[in-house]
Amino acid sequence: MGLIRLTKQFSFETGHALYGYDGKCKNVHGHSYKLAVTVIGEPISNEEDVKLGMVIDFGDLKKIVKQEIVDKFDHATVFNKNTPHAELAEELQKRGHTVILANYQPTSENMIQDFAEMIKKRLPKHIKLFSLRLQETETSFAEWHASDNL
Repeated sequence: MGLIRLTKQFSFETGHALYGYDGKCKNVHGHSYKLAVTVIGEPISNEEDVKLGMVIDFGDLKKIVKQEIVDKFDHATVFNKNTPHAELAEELQKRGHTVILANYQPTSENMIQDFAEMIKKRLPKHIKLFSLRLQETETSFAEWHASDNL
């Protein structure tokens, strides 16, 4: 049997600020992110397997992405931990807000690379992450492809 790509889409709301940036995004603001996760693999051919004919159960892929990304980033605010926003983050956390202090500037480009690493670690060995597409606005998105990152 040949390789098949499967894609599942997710959405979440996340705030962030780009410290040191020379435009409006230096201010704390949010986006309605859309994340498309595409995996590749061969459908299961073992007739004894309850998942016969599936590359991966969409529910299993959903569980991975939900636990690793959506549940963590939805309605959270992301700051680069090496910026003065750390003080704001501490104050927000004291007031019960969810804050993520990332090891990077929270751009779509950096977030999508972080997401790729999180997802790859959780996929079964016979399934590979093929690509991600992180849409920040109606007209702006970042893409990650495994073939570009060998």
